[in-house]
Formats: sequence, C-alpha cells, structure tokens
Amino acid sequence: MTQWLGIISANRFPTPADTWASLKTIALRGYGNGKLHQHILQSIGLVTIAFLVSAAAGVLLGIFMGANRKIEAIVNPIFLTLRPIPPLAWIPLAIVWLGLDNSAKVMVIFVAAFVPSVINTFTGIRSLDNAQREAALMLGVSRFSYYTEVLIPTAMPLIFSGLRLSLQASWTTLVAAELVGAVLGLGSILNQAAQDINPAMILVGMMSVAVCGWLMTQLLAYLEKFAMPWRHT
Repeated sequence: MTQWLGIISANRFPTPADTWASLKTIALRGYGNGKLHQHILQSIGLVTIAFLVSAAAGVLLGIFMGANRKIEAIVNPIFLTLRPIPPLAWIPLAIVWLGLDNSAKVMVIFVAAFVPSVINTFTGIRSLDNAQREAALMLGVSRFSYYTEVLIPTAMPLIFSGLRLSLQASWTTLVAAELVGAVLGLGSILNQAAQDINPAMILVGMMSVAVCGWLMTQLLAYLEKFAMPWRHT
C-alpha cells in the first residue's frame, strides 16, 4: 500500500508483483547459474552435512565433558579459547585450507553449529542431580546403561535445544559462506541480486532461506517428539 501511494520507492522495497515476477523468473528460467530448486538443493545439502557432523561431534563432546571431569579439564580451556572467534572469521582460513569449493563452506557452517550443541549438551549432562546419580549407583547399573538410560535421557531436552540453535546458526552462516565464491546456493542468489541491484530477487532469496530453515526446524521438532515421547503425551 505504501508503495502504491508513492511513499517507498520500488528500488528500495519490491512490490508483490515484482517479487512474484522474480520468483517465476528464477523458478522457470533460472538466475545466478541455476534455477531455484538447484539453489535450494545445494544449500540444503551443505547445511545437512555440516549440521549432522557438528551435531554428532558436539553432542559427544558435551556428553564426555559433562560426565568426566578429566576430559573437561583437558578440553574446556581449548574450547573456551576458540569459542569467542566468530564463525565468519574462519572463512579466510577455510578458503586457504580448502579452496572455494563446498568443503570450505561445510567447515565454516560446522564451526558455527558446533558450539551450541556442545554447550547445551554439557549443561544437560550436568543437570543430573546427585540423588539420581546415587540411585543409579545403588541399583548397580552398568556404565553403558548409566549413559543410555540415565544420563542421556536426562540431558535430552537441553540437547535438542542446542540442536535447534545449531540448525539456526547453520542457516545464518550458510548465507554468509555462500556470498564468497559460490556458483549455486541461496547465498549466491543474494550476492548476485545485490550486484544487480535487484531487491525483488533479494527478497525471493531471503524468503527461500526462511522457508527452508522452517522446514528443517519442523523436521527436527518431529525427531524430538520421536526421541522423547514421554514429553509429548
């Protein structure tokens, strides 16, 4: 409405008609070296790989740090030293090490997603109170059963909270990583559209990131319900 009244220029914020036209253009004819579905598949693939690796490594490290004081004493100083470094600061080093291909982008996304999963898992493991720990020891549970039936189920809510933060960080970092040297991907759409001064295409790229992130978050929520059915009955 404000654009139709002439308050906001279409060069600054696109009209719905311009956005729809850009969406049809990239979906049918392509833009920035590919069609929309190709950009989406490229970005989802990078996020999925980096998120799964960071989730597995972060959760395992958080469990071992939370359950074993010796491991915490060894790893925590290193973790606390590297933690303040912004994920985007790793982009130059990733390019030097791995070039401009997908491996560098996966590395940067991994760094961003790794930290939340470690911190939340560690906090969840440490949330087990002494009464629960002593009850498990009195019942004579094995070490494996202690981890799988006592420790990890107790930490599960915070573990999934960390995974949600990791997934969000993955998408945020992906866009920044794809702004440099990406041939395909939603970040490359944003970069190309900015160079072309095409606000409608920028909005299409932003909406695509939002939809993909929302869908993956919904999938993670479904996995959370599957892993913790007692919290959703």
